Parts: sequence; C-alpha cells; structure tokens
Amino acid sequence: MAGRYHRRMELVVRGAELVWTGRRELAGAELLCRDGIVVAVGSGATSQPSLEGPAGREALDASGCVIVPGLVNAHHHLLQSAFRTLEGTRHVRMDRWLATMGGYYRRAGVDPDLAEAAAAVGVAEGLLAGVTTVADHHLTWPADQDPAELAAATIDAAERLGSRLVFVRGTAGDDPQAAASVESLVTRYGAGEPYGMLQIACGPAGVHSDGPETFAALAEVAVRHGLRRRTQANEQVDTERAAARWGRRPLDLLDEWGWLADDVTVAHLCEITDAERDLFAASGAHATHAPGCDVPMGWGVAEVGALLDAGVHVGLGTSGGGSNDAGNLLADARLALQVGGLTARPPTAREILAMATTGSAAGLGRPELGHLEEGAAADLCCFDVTGVADAGVGDPLAGLLWANPGRRPRHVVVAGRVVVRDGELQTAEAPVLAERLRSMVADRLGDSE
Repeated sequence: MAGRYHRRMELVVRGAELVWTGRRELAGAELLCRDGIVVAVGSGATSQPSLEGPAGREALDASGCVIVPGLVNAHHHLLQSAFRTLEGTRHVRMDRWLATMGGYYRRAGVDPDLAEAAAAVGVAEGLLAGVTTVADHHLTWPADQDPAELAAATIDAAERLGSRLVFVRGTAGDDPQAAASVESLVTRYGAGEPYGMLQIACGPAGVHSDGPETFAALAEVAVRHGLRRRTQANEQVDTERAAARWGRRPLDLLDEWGWLADDVTVAHLCEITDAERDLFAASGAHATHAPGCDVPMGWGVAEVGALLDAGVHVGLGTSGGGSNDAGNLLADARLALQVGGLTARPPTAREILAMATTGSAAGLGRPELGHLEEGAAADLCCFDVTGVADAGVGDPLAGLLWANPGRRPRHVVVAGRVVVRDGELQTAEAPVLAERLRSMVADRLGDSE
C-alpha cells in the first residue's frame, strides 16, 4: 500500500486557537504539510513558498479549534463492531463472555464479507472520532475460511477509507497455522515502512488461550521480519487460567516465554503487583490501557499513573465492540481520567492525551506518528472549542477530555489528506456502511441483535 497520499501536494492549516504538537503547546500556530509530512509548524509556517509545478495547495480552516495529533488506537478488535450489546455479553465474568461471543461468531458465520463490513464501520467510526491509526488484533479464524482472505477484507476496508491500519495477526487457541499466516501476510503486503498506511504485527490473545509453543512460533516469525509483537495480560480470566494451568501469574509466564521485551506491547495489565510493575518496566515492554473495556465489564483496573512513573510507555486503546460498544478513543481517554481518580496516582489530562498519541505510537514502533513536529506524518484532528460545552474552560487542552463528553472533531487529516471535513466522512458514505452492517447482522443473527 502507498505510504503517502497526494504526492507533490500541500495542505495548510490556519486559524487554530492552539496547536498541541505532542511536545509543545503553540497558540495561534499554523501547519504546513507536504507530501503527507509536516514540514513546518508555528507562527507564519504556512507563508512558506508553495511547491513549483502542477502541484496544488489546499487550505483547511481551523478557526476556533484546538489541533492535536491524530489519535492512535493501540488496541481494537474491529470484527466485534458487528457484535455490540448482544444478550449475555454485559456485566458477566470474562470466561462466560468469551464463550458467549464464540457462540455469536459461529452463529453469524465469520467470513470475508462480515469482516469487511465490520471493519469498515469500525474504521469509519474511529475516523469520525479522530482516530487516524488503528491496531486491529484479529483473533477469530474459522477453520472453513481462508485466513488470507479474512485479513484482506479488513486491510482493504481501511485502505478504502483512508485510515492507517496495524493488522495484528492474532490467535486464540494455539492456532497451528498462525506463523505461516503471518509469513503469507508479509509476502503479500510487506511488514510496513515509515509513513506507511499498513503495518503487519502478530501475537497470541494471551496465556489464557495459547501455550509456549505458539508464543515461540510467533516470536520467531516476528524477529525474522522485524514485526511488532502484541498480546494481552491480567484481565480476569487471564490470571485465573494462568494460575489453574501453570500455577503462575501471566506476566511471569510472558517473561519466561520471552514476551517481555521492547518490541512487545501488552494490553490491559489490570491490577498488577508492585513486583510485576517493576519487572515490566525493566523489560522495556510497552503497555496499552483499555478502560472502556475493562472498567464497565468489571474485569479490572490498570494503575496507569504508577506505570508511567515507573517509566513504562503506555498507549490507549478501545478494545472491541463486544466489550466496549464504542470506538471513540477520546471518550475512553476521558474515562481513563475519571477512573484514574480511584487509583493511587491519578494521571493528568496531558498524560492521557500523550497516551492516546505518542504512547500508542511508541508501542507500534512508529516515531513518525502521534506528534506534529517537523518530519511527523501529517495526521491531525481539529476540535472546535467555541461551543457552549467549552465555555468557561480555563485550559482548552485539558478541556478536550474533561469538557464536552462525546466530542467529535471538525476536521481529520491522514497523511495530508482531509478524510473528515466539517464532521462528515469524505472517503465513504457513512450511512451506507452502517446500513450494510446492520442488514448483515440482522440476517445472520435474527432477533439476537
């Protein structure tokens, strides 16, 4: 897939109240993006000479907005966008939830059509909420389906909609074909490149579902191709099954199996001990906080402030629609702030915003994402802060989270391309995507929707 959009094109963004680059807060700053890359940010940045030749310069009005880097959803399960609020999936133990969701997958018949429709809705929902990169940990691989075609369905949907995608070839249940499937994906798409729109990664669901042989096989293929490794740990069922099967805690097993390292990102990390936090921090592994899944389901709470203080790079993810019915990362950032008040060291709004941008990007090994300094990928969101919900806000950057629940961006840019303008998706008809999935789910699940 192409790494950038609009070769020899420029985008200028003017009029913002504030630009937060991820490292600096610049009042009234302008942005100049060229060939999908930020080339200048600051006062008068867009007054630089335009490109010579046939290339054009597009202007984007950000009057009354706070501009932030495009949000990076570090942990999603896009397929679950087709399985939201289903009976028996709310406020239940995780082992029961897994069994119930498995039943719905079998009943619906997961195939490329369903995978594509669900991914298109999930990606569109993310873009409309300011998510410019999404990491999709795909764990469902029916035996009667071609894994390559299931993966292609999600990858193609993201490409059409103009979102960056990290496709994580996962496994839940010691899938013996997982490593070979990763190999085929790398052969077909490549591993990913700086500024690229697609990146391939791999990883088991966790020690609750996969054993050391599966972890070893995926680690070997990841090392061979320079892929990031992704897994999950310390949600309710993970700790219980690890204790029952291995007599150990999940992070001890991950450490023993070589899955605590600087190329690994571990999602959830609920209620880890002080010793586990120290072990994790020393390993250089990355973490992903997913409060929109873990908190309402009752599966645990991550002590994010303590992880940050220990030097852990922490990202933010929504997880999937089967446990978190929304793919709005900014809403989950607000929830992370609220839940943080119940932990020993509450995180700040700026720390949570950093998690949703630079923290998530670090876990993907993507230093060009999650910030807006010169040389960054031109992925950004413009949030209007002139409405009544923002009146009286003394700190507009913190107000992005504390004020105006359900906030949506006015504009969203990915790789220098405006994919959301004035709140409307530009790359597809959102109602058409929604109706297609709605009809498909109704046909396959009947009155279970």
